[in-house]
Amino acid sequence: MHPVEVSHIAKSFGSTRAVVDVSFAVERGEIFGMLGPNGAGKTTTLRVILDLFKPDRGTVSVLGGPMTEQKKERIGYMPEERGLYPDLSLERCLVYLGTLKGLGAGEARQRVGGYLAQFDLAEHRKKKVKELSKGMQQKAQIINTILHDPELIIIDEPFASLDPVNMQMVKDLLRDLRSRGKTIIMSTHQMHQVEELCDRILLIDEGRNVLYGNLDEIRRQYSGHAVLVRAAGELPVVPGVEQVSLHNNAVKWTLAQGTTPQDVLQALMAQNVILEKFEIALPTVEEIFIRAVEEGEA
Repeated sequence: MHPVEVSHIAKSFGSTRAVVDVSFAVERGEIFGMLGPNGAGKTTTLRVILDLFKPDRGTVSVLGGPMTEQKKERIGYMPEERGLYPDLSLERCLVYLGTLKGLGAGEARQRVGGYLAQFDLAEHRKKKVKELSKGMQQKAQIINTILHDPELIIIDEPFASLDPVNMQMVKDLLRDLRSRGKTIIMSTHQMHQVEELCDRILLIDEGRNVLYGNLDEIRRQYSGHAVLVRAAGELPVVPGVEQVSLHNNAVKWTLAQGTTPQDVLQALMAQNVILEKFEIALPTVEEIFIRAVEEGEA
């Protein structure tokens, strides 16, 4: 049984078709990336999953069937817009929200204290939420999402307003949650963020599936006819290399038709080149998305 199964859902608001045809399933204990540009239909899809919107067409199964009030206590949801009480102190706000999710006041206070320390927010616990920076409020949103130890976590744009240090802190947290068996759906338009985190992905554009599956398999599927090479000395001229460019402290060689990476490696070995790096060039998620959209339009 998949924690989440979505089958051919559609949702319109008046004449605006927010979701046209989206289908996917999420495996237990994975980080699943839902990607796409702003306005692609990601947030609407999440709200259909959570039963905040009813689909015009299609079906959704969450934790074994239709959404219920009891199931909502097993889910942590972080919307893109902030949902904290701005005039309450940070600590009081999080404790109160924790009690709404079934925690006793003492347990909620203990958990909040631990997370505030983990997220470097302990010294700000008495400040009103509205007095915190956007980055601090984002971290508070994340704490609120996971405070009741949900088994399914749905987060919309988790890295918004975070600096690189706090971004890494959130990535480490998500990895830890996955290692504890939590299922995570992460929606973002920042495609480079998912390359470190996601096991499988769904690319959405204009309310439709564009690509869906294992991230590594998709990257291999879209890998270009190119290799990345770095050597101890100067690289020699090698037959079959059509284009040369720099790529992350290496040289990217785009190969001619009929030339394989093995041919290039053998040519380098024949010239006794001391290699520091040699690998097939895999595209970024953003490059894959652009190609997939262009191919769909064609």
